[in-house]
Amino acid sequence: MGIAVAVMVAAGLVPAAVADEVVHLGELGLDGSIRPVTGVLPLVLAARDAGYEKAVVPLANMREAALVSGIQVIGAASLGQVAARHIAVSKGEPHEDESPPPEVTTLVPRGRDLREVVGQPEARMALEVAAAGGHHLFMVGPPGAGKTMLAECLPGLLPDLRDEDALTVSAVHSVLGLLAGGHLLRRPPFVAPHHGTSPVAVIGGGSGIVRPGLISRSHAGVLFLDEAPQFPGSVLQSLRQPLESGEVVIARQRSAARFPARFQLLLAANPCPCGKADGKGLECSCSSKVRRDYLGKLAGPLLDRVDLQLRVSAVRRVASVEEPAEDSATVAARVAAAREAQRTRLAAHGRHLNAHVPGPLLRDRGLRLSRSITNDLDTALDRGALTLRGYDRVLRIAWTLADLRGASGPGRDDVGLALGLRTQAGVAA
Repeated sequence: MGIAVAVMVAAGLVPAAVADEVVHLGELGLDGSIRPVTGVLPLVLAARDAGYEKAVVPLANMREAALVSGIQVIGAASLGQVAARHIAVSKGEPHEDESPPPEVTTLVPRGRDLREVVGQPEARMALEVAAAGGHHLFMVGPPGAGKTMLAECLPGLLPDLRDEDALTVSAVHSVLGLLAGGHLLRRPPFVAPHHGTSPVAVIGGGSGIVRPGLISRSHAGVLFLDEAPQFPGSVLQSLRQPLESGEVVIARQRSAARFPARFQLLLAANPCPCGKADGKGLECSCSSKVRRDYLGKLAGPLLDRVDLQLRVSAVRRVASVEEPAEDSATVAARVAAAREAQRTRLAAHGRHLNAHVPGPLLRDRGLRLSRSITNDLDTALDRGALTLRGYDRVLRIAWTLADLRGASGPGRDDVGLALGLRTQAGVAA
């Protein structure tokens, strides 16, 4: 549509002074109709940030475009309607602009409820810590232990997205044509690709127009890789840079595309290919080398970036003799309180979650813990049981444990528990 309006301006059919003040978005049909397009939300955002105060969009895209504040959205069904509107404005004649519909928030299911999880008190606690601090989590255990069910409970523990994140997440879905009805997405996304998914689909790219991948779809939400060792090594290793920077840059010969990718990574794996190497592993048919190689696909730089590493054992206790477990709503309330405490403490540093606090800040005077509290942690670092990156991640977990307790800072017990949650899986420190 923008090209057609420019041609009419050049031909003297539409006043340039009016058209220059408006951004025109939409696909022009041969019959003069204006058809909807994908990616209207980020385009209108860019127009507003560039200083434009008005944007003409197809009628079908009005709800989506209206999600952006600070810019007037004008709906149009045909090119003739746009031309007539601009001519009327130039002459000071009365005209009516289509009013955008009211904002509607999508109702996304919160996932499974924690009440459905039988046993696994330690895994439930680790899931709560992950939700409270935004920490990445790796679970290793036999089939049927509940790893997938636990992962599907995580969205129900997370609070609704704040305005900025909701707009960013909705913009990514808009580019992909997944923003159904133009509704603003308020719930954190939960993306769980199959292990056969290609690197381009996960990271983003494409031979033509560069499109965001699944890691961008999961921005401000959760990316769950079930059966993680089955994923190609190229996919697993390509996650390292986005995990650190919170964005992904896809370079082409003459340009580069930058997409948001601040996601929470959730990994699940069996202890070996046959899945029976739990406990003493007497029924396991895999050799020790096969076991090491299987989980070794996750070890190293990738797993070093995962805060919580948990071993999930098979449930042995009969469910009927257990006390009723807490539901997701109860745990979500504690998570929300812990996140608010983090937001208050870290606001001056431009952060809002413990998982995103850089190491130098953790060791700075304001957040630095005394040696009496970090003694065990210092010993683990000196012995090589932890890398410096792992050291910082233990500190982040300790702060989250303190926030869940409502304490002003971590104690020695918090650091000890955090160290256990960091190294329990026994794959990498």
